[in-house]
Amino acid sequence: MSDDARTTARIAALHAAAAERILVLDGSWGAKIQELSLTEEDFRGERFTEHASSLRGDTDLLCLTAPEVVTRLADEYLAAGADIITTNTFTATSIAQADYDMQAHVVEINLAGARLSREAADRAEAADPTRPRWVAGAIGPTNRTLSISPDVNDPGARAVDFDEVYDAYREQALALHEGGADIFLIETVFDTLNAKAALKAILDLRDEGLAELPIWISGTITDLSGRTLSGQTVEAFWTSVRHAEPFAVGLNCALGAELMRPYLAELAAVADTLVGAHPNAGLPNEFGGYDEGPAETCGHIGEWARSGLVNIVGGCCGTTPAHIAAIADAVRGLPPRSVPVPAPALRLSGLEPFVAA
Repeated sequence: MSDDARTTARIAALHAAAAERILVLDGSWGAKIQELSLTEEDFRGERFTEHASSLRGDTDLLCLTAPEVVTRLADEYLAAGADIITTNTFTATSIAQADYDMQAHVVEINLAGARLSREAADRAEAADPTRPRWVAGAIGPTNRTLSISPDVNDPGARAVDFDEVYDAYREQALALHEGGADIFLIETVFDTLNAKAALKAILDLRDEGLAELPIWISGTITDLSGRTLSGQTVEAFWTSVRHAEPFAVGLNCALGAELMRPYLAELAAVADTLVGAHPNAGLPNEFGGYDEGPAETCGHIGEWARSGLVNIVGGCCGTTPAHIAAIADAVRGLPPRSVPVPAPALRLSGLEPFVAA
């Protein structure tokens, strides 16, 4: 069977599985990697010993310099019960990698990240052929925003323009696709315009003949205002990205499960597609760590499932394989959320949604 045929079969299996049960995503990569206390030399590996800039903290680079670290963590999450494993590519765009002067290696990082997760998923599936596993190509928000000025004295200033962000996402998406991803996961969206650049890049590649992969868009509510950093409510955010006809939409990061619930319920009520959620393990403590254990996190997520709010669940900052194992147990046997069919209407959005029936 050709690679394209295998991908088509995996995507068909993904849709079938999502119709039958709640799927489980993996947890945090960054927190687990931080636990290893890797040194500058670990991040550099043998290949980048002479690189001019510091590389410590560039976790995506480990796909090239310490692939065994990435593989081990992927295996741990799959063993814990994850159906979907992400790629270690959250900051693997030319914009984010500029902090380390690693822009020239972005394609290679994404290819390696996708291939490492693909290999791990294939091993897990070979060990248990009754359980398909999928790879979600992680596409982060970058460390630049298109909607907000970085200069309080100049509201019109921008650190990047749309074309730069579009080009960065196009480069990443193409490499993730080539590396074997099954899903594009545009996650931790705090600026919807950045997400639109990613969506346009993916949809343009599709129009140019690249085989279609499902798209999952996951936004971030930054505080108890119930809005993204660029100011949109949950419903306005969904209205802004609905045109892409994503496989799933959801929320992740910023909030723990308890505080995320009302915004997740709002999204579940209006989104006519699957809804996913992967919250943090509570809020960070004064040291930047996360204190919420697996039992507490899975207690909240189990309630979401019993209340019919979710189709896909997992963890974000501070969650571990133990959290994912507990979450998988909590949702096992519970039916997935039923996708609503909204009444036909003109739906527009700015910071707020507007519906003209």
